[in-house]
Amino acid sequence: MQKKFEKQINGLYIDPAIFTQPFVKACDVCICSGECCYYGVYTDKGESDIIMSAKDKIIAHMDDSQIKEPEKWFEAPEVDTDFPSGIAVGTEVYNGKCVFLDKQGFCTLQKMAVLENEYKWKYKPLYCILFPLVIFEGAITFDDEHLVRMHYCNKSENQNSTIFDCTKNELRHLLGESGFQELLNYKTEFLSNSHNEETNIEAA
Repeated sequence: MQKKFEKQINGLYIDPAIFTQPFVKACDVCICSGECCYYGVYTDKGESDIIMSAKDKIIAHMDDSQIKEPEKWFEAPEVDTDFPSGIAVGTEVYNGKCVFLDKQGFCTLQKMAVLENEYKWKYKPLYCILFPLVIFEGAITFDDEHLVRMHYCNKSENQNSTIFDCTKNELRHLLGESGFQELLNYKTEFLSNSHNEETNIEAA
């Protein structure tokens, strides 16, 4: 990819805008009913295979708003080098929402893992976990086009935090603890340099 950002951690470039982009303090599906999941998501081919291998269990946890025919859960695979396998598979939209989103706004994949006393993200695709973060052309950035469609998270009166602060656990999941600590150090360095530049401009 063409280098757009300076910092790289674990092979991924970091868009420093994640440190300052306004966002809600935390995800709360009780408020938005999982609005970010309405449009489906791209999964890695390996992730869709894991989901299909657990299809019988998943169906058992679905409600009457969801389609229980596994062959209708995913779109056709397509080439995408941002995914580990090089193949992306989109989830289908059914009843105006991702096939795995129930009528209460909860992800069936995460709900199932919790009920099994497993790690909550055991079955959940990485791009679902990361939102509003995305990996695009080898960089961790945020999905500004998708954010525009959000009726709650996109309102300035609800944005009392930043994307970084809202997604610390997700970034730990992606980068590991040492990678996350490196990201914290980079955040401190970037914000300090930005402040110094602003001060110099004001003094000029």
